[in-house]
Amino acid sequence: MQVKRRTVLAGGAALLAMSAVRPAFAAGSGNIFVSTEKGNEIVVLDPAYNVIKRIATSKRPRDMQFTRAKDLLYVACGDDDALDVIDVAKLEVVNTIPTGPSPEMFRLSDDEKSVYVSDEENSTVERIDLESMVATQTIPSGAEPEGILIMPGGAIAFATSEVADMVHVIDTAQGAVIKNILVGTRPRRFIYLPTLNELWVSCELSSEIYIIDATTYEIKGDSLIIVPPGFKEEDVTPVGMASTKDDSKVLLSLGRANHIAILDSKTHDVIKFVLTGKRCWSVDHSRDEKTAIVANGLSDDITVINMESMEPVVSIPIGRVPHTVLIDD
Repeated sequence: MQVKRRTVLAGGAALLAMSAVRPAFAAGSGNIFVSTEKGNEIVVLDPAYNVIKRIATSKRPRDMQFTRAKDLLYVACGDDDALDVIDVAKLEVVNTIPTGPSPEMFRLSDDEKSVYVSDEENSTVERIDLESMVATQTIPSGAEPEGILIMPGGAIAFATSEVADMVHVIDTAQGAVIKNILVGTRPRRFIYLPTLNELWVSCELSSEIYIIDATTYEIKGDSLIIVPPGFKEEDVTPVGMASTKDDSKVLLSLGRANHIAILDSKTHDVIKFVLTGKRCWSVDHSRDEKTAIVANGLSDDITVINMESMEPVVSIPIGRVPHTVLIDD
């Protein structure tokens, strides 16, 4: 299937002034967790954006995921071939789970009894039993697997291969790839929009977003290329994404284009480009969706965005090469 590329542009000024206003978080701790690839630590900030703890981890912490109860935070540590487990109340590492070589991204299973990990240097996706800490499945993938997404119910998982330019569809019962979907160059991350039954895939080096029907596994329509004013297509390296609870909006980090794009998920129109730090990578938003936070890998900071005005309000230095940001609320 030949996929056309649709370039999405938006008029208006891209540069937005910073202010000192700091929006409040909803109920919950509101603490912000940021992994730093070269700092070998998880930086914890309170809702007023004060650093309250730097948690030393195994080497090169990258992807993170909370348990549903948010009592534990799992962290993929790529250079030590491990998942660190952080007690969210104590703010300390309480366990370390061995993985295959260079774990990049991971996702907990629905029952939270196992975890699926993309092992970048081993070209496999492995399923690890969290009680025994032993791999129960090793699933061959294309070279340098990264993004992992598990569908509701847990029967199907998806993984990206950065080198093969593919999305792998995995039958979790069989522990096997059942379909390969060719996408753009260097696919990285996923989001799933259940109301649209769509899987969005960011392809970093071809500057594209591919949209896949989550039932048929077919690509829907043209790929999207989201270019902020004043930038060229090759400046755009999309990676992290987040969606609102009603799936009406998608927040897309544009990497070296130093913006996130806020998109209408149905029309794919850009609602607003928002200025961030350098090489914006990961994005998360608060439970009330009034605040978004972006990790910027080359400016060593995070950008806080007021989602009501869709403007940045403050940038906060974090440490060396922020990778993933999560909000505990």
